[in-house]
Amino acid sequence: MSISEVSNKPYDLIVFGATSFVGQILSNYLVETIGVNGDISWAIASRSESKLALLKESLGSTASELPVLIADSHDEASLQALCNKTRVIISTVGPYALYGELLIKACAESGTDYTDLTGEAHWIGMMKDKYNQTAEASGARIVNSCGFDSIPSDMGVFAMQQRAQTQFGHPLPHAKLRVKAMKGGASGGTIASMIEALKAAKADPKMRKKMGNPYLLCGSEHQYSIRAKTVSGPQFDPDFNCWTAPFVMEAINSRIVLHSNSLLDMAYGRDFSYSEGMLTGKGLKGRIGAIMSTVAFGMLGVGLYFSPTRALLEKFVLPAPGEGPSPEAQLNGYFDVRVHGRDDQGNQLTVKVTGDRDPGYGSTAKMLGQAGLCLALDIKKEDRAGGFLTPSVAMGDALLERLEAHSGLAFETCK
Repeated sequence: MSISEVSNKPYDLIVFGATSFVGQILSNYLVETIGVNGDISWAIASRSESKLALLKESLGSTASELPVLIADSHDEASLQALCNKTRVIISTVGPYALYGELLIKACAESGTDYTDLTGEAHWIGMMKDKYNQTAEASGARIVNSCGFDSIPSDMGVFAMQQRAQTQFGHPLPHAKLRVKAMKGGASGGTIASMIEALKAAKADPKMRKKMGNPYLLCGSEHQYSIRAKTVSGPQFDPDFNCWTAPFVMEAINSRIVLHSNSLLDMAYGRDFSYSEGMLTGKGLKGRIGAIMSTVAFGMLGVGLYFSPTRALLEKFVLPAPGEGPSPEAQLNGYFDVRVHGRDDQGNQLTVKVTGDRDPGYGSTAKMLGQAGLCLALDIKKEDRAGGFLTPSVAMGDALLERLEAHSGLAFETCK
């Protein structure tokens, strides 16, 4: 018996935005892993009936009976109708600052669990301010950033701290993530989200200040006793004996990790610190690589910030919304990141987090799908209260097990 039958809803899971670039990859992954009309009941949804029909056809004969639902991001009634039919909604409709609010509102009001892959920290903060109390009252678990941002970071720190507790008897207050290797392409959806965030920062000085606050998601009453530091330029990292450059995903990942500690009543410590960066190598070559990466990162940010250069980049350089890496590129992609923790007594531990697909799309679709399934099948309402949560706080060990069993991810302690 499907769990949805117990809850008197037709579906355990609905993929909303199934015709988007990531939505198509996710739908194909779910067909391959859980099938259709099996123990888990699910459906695909979008605003375009014709695009849904094409997607369903592309999924093959196995998906011939996959339910199709119509809903629009700007039609609150249609979104509420989705919520009435399912226990969990996975949303791939971005940029979320443009298309995401009404679905958050509908889920929060109806008690429907929700996951997405947003990297828009400022939008999460605004949604949390507006709907967290509603979600807490209804029991809706709202879990943002369940893709490459920010599952490797959040679950990597979670795994590292669990192992530190076992090995040392306490968590490690100084943590960092460093990208050792990564191969994968960007999509138009990701670029569009970055552009919307930059537009918001440019238009509103108060928003710009909020976006620069590493504790944005923790609330004004957070208990952190230190100010977080970021890798803002070329730095030598003695823990890795390598040069380090800024990592573009740090702006969302660090805020999710710091929020996790806040939600856990500062279990990692009030002086817990976290940063992210990209390893560029040792010696002079590594230093030059860190400088070049920093310059390229800065030039992209400046180029996207100003309207004339942004228009040129969008026209001639950047992928358009709906575009992304080919299936072959997704299959050949991978990532290898290291989460390192230490304390002031010299204890330290490193967890290697790897994925076997393109990080932003092939791996992201699998992570997002397993997060949605975990909420639907493994995390009972009575075991985890509602509100705006992070992947590690909402799902913890259950998600870690799913990621390793079904998503091509590994969390290995380095010797």
